[in-house]
Amino acid sequence: MIDQTVGFALCGSFCTFQETMAALKAVSEKYTTVIPILSENSAGTDTRFGTAEEHIHTISSLCGRRPLTSIPEVEPIGPKKLLDLLIVAPCTGNTLGKLASGVTDSTVTMAVKAHMRNQRPVLLAVSTNDGLAASGPNIMELMQRKNIYMVPFGQDDPKGKPTSLKADMRLIPEAAEAALQGVQLQPVLRSLSK
Repeated sequence: MIDQTVGFALCGSFCTFQETMAALKAVSEKYTTVIPILSENSAGTDTRFGTAEEHIHTISSLCGRRPLTSIPEVEPIGPKKLLDLLIVAPCTGNTLGKLASGVTDSTVTMAVKAHMRNQRPVLLAVSTNDGLAASGPNIMELMQRKNIYMVPFGQDDPKGKPTSLKADMRLIPEAAEAALQGVQLQPVLRSLSK
């Protein structure tokens, strides 16, 4: 195991949670400490993809601790320099927009802001139906910022959802390792075959 502390923040793209949990498992098996973080929606919304409590139970089992679910819980990430890397997966269009605009009004955006003050890497795994529409400029804005890295992504359903983009969640461990080295895993744009 690698003796580093990784934050893993989940936003409310619930349809990707199964893939995200597999990535979280891989990350928790690779790094000594993984601190889970849930957006308010992820922590409190029951969907056809599972209940909030089921997700919290799974995440707690994988990481050996309950997720942080509030702004006061994540704010110390910055001043205490708690993390070596922060992964946001899935990172929704809503969160992308807030991060690009400097809006800090949720657990995940506060975690990112707090972590970035230490000039340490943040790894984003986009999952948004408007990645090639309204969220496109936000993705491009974030890609050019220092210490922001992307999990390689592509169109997940070009015919059914032509503006949708999704990260290849299987690449999170590899992208995390690259981000910790200050490198963007390439190529960023990938073909996502079903």
